[in-house]
Amino acid sequence: MAGLECLRDIGLEQECLDVATPSHHMAHTRWCRSMAGEEFARVYSWGHDPKYKGDYELASPCSHVDLPQTLLEPILTKRALHKGWTLRFNTRFLRLTRPEPDVIISEVFDDVTKTTYKIQSRFLFGCDGARSQVVRELGIPLIKKPGQGLALNVLVRADMSHLVANRVGNLHWVFRPEEMDSPPWGWAAIVRMVRPWTEWMFIFLPAPGADLTADDMDASDEEYLARVRELIGDESVKVELLHVGKWAINETVAEYYSDGNVFCFGDATHRHPPFNGLGSNTCIQDAFNLAWKIDYVMSGKAGRALLDSFSQERQPVGVDIITRANQGLRDHIHWQKTLGMLEPDAAKRREILAEFDDPGEKGRKRRQDFQRAIETTTTEFHGLGIEMNQRYVSAAVYLADQGPPPPPPEDKVRTHQITTYPGRRLPHVWLNTRSPGKRLSTIDLAGHGRFCLLTGPGGRPWKDAAEAVSAALGVEIVAYSIGWKQDYEDVYFDWAKRREVEEDGCVLVRPDRFVAWRSKAMVDAPAKRLEEVMRSILAL
Repeated sequence: MAGLECLRDIGLEQECLDVATPSHHMAHTRWCRSMAGEEFARVYSWGHDPKYKGDYELASPCSHVDLPQTLLEPILTKRALHKGWTLRFNTRFLRLTRPEPDVIISEVFDDVTKTTYKIQSRFLFGCDGARSQVVRELGIPLIKKPGQGLALNVLVRADMSHLVANRVGNLHWVFRPEEMDSPPWGWAAIVRMVRPWTEWMFIFLPAPGADLTADDMDASDEEYLARVRELIGDESVKVELLHVGKWAINETVAEYYSDGNVFCFGDATHRHPPFNGLGSNTCIQDAFNLAWKIDYVMSGKAGRALLDSFSQERQPVGVDIITRANQGLRDHIHWQKTLGMLEPDAAKRREILAEFDDPGEKGRKRRQDFQRAIETTTTEFHGLGIEMNQRYVSAAVYLADQGPPPPPPEDKVRTHQITTYPGRRLPHVWLNTRSPGKRLSTIDLAGHGRFCLLTGPGGRPWKDAAEAVSAALGVEIVAYSIGWKQDYEDVYFDWAKRREVEEDGCVLVRPDRFVAWRSKAMVDAPAKRLEEVMRSILAL
């Protein structure tokens, strides 16, 4: 949702929704012997659990959708071209030099023409993936924890619509607990829907601790297809192999994201498995955080020191994301152990499986342990807190008069903490006009490359202050009042419950829709106070 909010801000949400898979296709995650066969367990996922559904609706005007990178990138490419950017494909970054301040020379190689050429720029953005040459050139240290081995992606075209009609979901753990002769690379698979219900990614995993090399993951196309067909479990399904790729399960984050005028983000700086689904989302938010700061510095609206806040704000987010994603993978060890899948001895494995059928105490304990183990994994599928609770601490957030932040929720992964404390995401609230028209969210008032000030009845001096400070600094600050007979009506009284300031207080929001500062109530000389805050945030 957080990533889609960024795309909503620049007018691309609908274009993304037109090609994305809607949320209702993502209702469950399952554990099964085959796609056609018996099911061991299922859980609600991605906000479909009745216990959590309201929390997701309160968190954002956007809903979860499934939008693979292969469909998102053409949308972003088209937007870039229409905005006048020049894009060059089949081109590799080789090295950089910085002969003088504010001058970067990038040497690149065109794989089509086989020529090397140089590009001069003021800034360089290293968003060149998990094997980032920019990060290597800068020598940025990487915080690495032991990897969790290799995985194998097998992309296939296979119409399984009849198999998921009564078991809808975009993730399916497929395995055979009693099986002892599985391929070394194909001990179990996470079957991920790419396009419903005809394109699928079989993410094959070796047994935990198998310590396979890349060569051990090699097999013929027919061997890959044979294993795919086994795990589908329906001979009538025709399978076409589209692509095979190996990847390392990393737990890696850069110690810092920037060096002078070079900024690195995306997979270049945080590398992790896809658990919790926060890969592309985090990459988009990295860019969204940096874009407005670059714009403000280049246009003279902010001082160069504003750019120092990028790494300070986004690197801690990267640490949290790679930690949670890898813990999401480790959480699955519990049910694997309970099912006996980690037992090397076939007889012992069959004995453990037989216990599930025991109507007595032994079977009861085994079934209860399995249920608890499955419930442990739900932090992966209901990680609203880890997605939405990002907190920025930097000079681009004004904290001098704020006091301590609210204590974090007990369950930081699942629970979304709604607050206007500076450095936190602006709360989403549905608003309307006095004579109702199309509703809009508070986050729609903010963003769009501008600062936004929100106040309420009695807050007219804040609106005047925003106008005066905008003129004095040459920085656009739009101002809106919310409440009884104001610019926008707080139709459900939700803003009154979440704003955490008085009606005549204000909440100042950055262009990336994170709260920059707030005043609990009206102050003397509001224009003077607002200008002090803005100058501090913008390093003026």
